[in-house]
Amino acid sequence: MCAMSIWSPSRFALPLALLAAPLLFVAPSQAAPSEAEIQARIEAELAKQAKADEEARAARAAADLEAQRKAEAAAAAAPPAPPDPAYRTVMVVVTTSLGPFTLAIEEERAPVTSANFLAYVDQKRLDGTAFYRSFKWDNGMPGGFIQGGTQNDPKRILKPVPHEPTSKTGLSHTNGAISMAQAAPGTATGDFFIIVGEMKGFDATATEPGFAAFGRVVQGMEVVRQIADAPRSPTKGEGVMKGQMLEPQVKIITARRALAQ
Repeated sequence: MCAMSIWSPSRFALPLALLAAPLLFVAPSQAAPSEAEIQARIEAELAKQAKADEEARAARAAADLEAQRKAEAAAAAAPPAPPDPAYRTVMVVVTTSLGPFTLAIEEERAPVTSANFLAYVDQKRLDGTAFYRSFKWDNGMPGGFIQGGTQNDPKRILKPVPHEPTSKTGLSHTNGAISMAQAAPGTATGDFFIIVGEMKGFDATATEPGFAAFGRVVQGMEVVRQIADAPRSPTKGEGVMKGQMLEPQVKIITARRALAQ
């Protein structure tokens, strides 16, 4: 009964007309189709229509998915947008074993999180650390992130920084955004991640605190992508991070405020 309810009466018109037509010209010696035979033919036609509809829906879903993949791939390949000149930022150059990239740290829009990160930079606590994780979707969808920092080394970390949600700062986890890694809001210290593509699911919502974005890559995004594509160990990592750990890790040689131009 449920399957039949999705077809309008107009969709029965053709099969019923085709089935009824022979009855108008039946020879005297030819037996008319039984009610069971007519019903069987109707059900066969309905099944055919249902199959065609399902195939059409599947084709539309595949087309939508492909369009989404192309859009996200284009976003991942595009250079990050420059910081809004209306807000004050601090430039930081991170030099890695694969090359340097430059960050614009949003000290005006995300003052608490930015001050925390700049303390690690100014005190050289990030020198000699590494990028150790690269997350990518298992289904091949564009998007992901690289993660690096102190790895909770007690000799390097400072006090946890209060959570500064994107709903407060107005920032978002778009291509090139840098954000704090944390187990829970208010636990972030010296580990951070950089978005490759788009991961707006990390933004705060009415019910979820999200993660604290505080800047973005403005130069050297090709280095970030190179780190994201570096070899990963199939066995290292615990829980959801298994298979996401870089091997070898990409060393962070220095992190310094950029010299004023």
